[in-house]
Amino acid sequence: MSVMSTPGRGSRLWPLWLMAALLLSGGLLVWVYWSQILLQSVLWQKDLHRQMTQLLQQVAEQPHQAGLSLVIFSLLYGVLHALGPGHGKVVIATFLATHPARVKTSIRLTLLASLLQGSVAIGLVTVMLIILQTSSRQLHLSSFWLEKGSYLLVIGLGVLMGYRALRALWRALRPRPAPLFRAFQPHHQHDAQCGCGHAHLPTPQQMQGSVSLKTQLLVVVSMGLRPCSGAIMMLLFAKVIGVYGWGVLSAAVMALGTALTISAIGVLVQQARSVAQRLAQPRETAGRARLLIPLLTLTGSLILIVAGLALWQSAQLTLGGGIRPF
Repeated sequence: MSVMSTPGRGSRLWPLWLMAALLLSGGLLVWVYWSQILLQSVLWQKDLHRQMTQLLQQVAEQPHQAGLSLVIFSLLYGVLHALGPGHGKVVIATFLATHPARVKTSIRLTLLASLLQGSVAIGLVTVMLIILQTSSRQLHLSSFWLEKGSYLLVIGLGVLMGYRALRALWRALRPRPAPLFRAFQPHHQHDAQCGCGHAHLPTPQQMQGSVSLKTQLLVVVSMGLRPCSGAIMMLLFAKVIGVYGWGVLSAAVMALGTALTISAIGVLVQQARSVAQRLAQPRETAGRARLLIPLLTLTGSLILIVAGLALWQSAQLTLGGGIRPF
């Protein structure tokens, strides 16, 4: 019988349990109030787009005076646009909450995804309307299928995360070899798998290595493949009034503003996950620690799958170029 007092079993794992509960409750709230969020976001973006088109008209008449205002407003639009609902925030928040990585990795993923989304919008409009000279109907049809493909990738990312989480759970639950007992030695001695509690959770270097480049690429493409509807509308209007170059600049600055906000969200989630991990380093609950991280990842995978399916079902073809909320 041990003479040393130990804290309650699993008492220091509460940060990870709290993060799992927050993920589930946040997803539930979004699901319940989705229609209201959608409506307010559409109304808000319509007003912003009205102001953007007015600035573009001023640029067409007085480019030197109104150009700087357009760039500043485009940056602010990108920053504020990223605060609204969107599958990109769901993907990056869920992924970083369940796959802790370094700050540099978090910023790189969010920056690449945001810039990819802006580049897809610019490339799509340029190829379809400038090079191929197709109709706007074909442009919106292409954008629609890119959007659907992005949602399929979100589902695929969730399936991949779920598969890896189930595999980790199976490894943690399968029977382990019987421990080896040795004669008492005056100094501390153990094998690599002695169960003494020296490595219950992975180190930051191990966690960084566990996220493969293929998985990171899937995260970036699933977020950035869907072109920004606001950027497409700005490019269309800029082409109509003959200031397409300014439209491209506006869309690029929008993407930069979006990248700033998404990167801040990603770093916030990553730091919260790191704090939770540091608080959950008990010596007496190695078994629970080995199970909790895969369970958290499995929860995140289910969120991505459900979100991807819901977005796939709700995606509608808007041939008139209507505002989409994210």
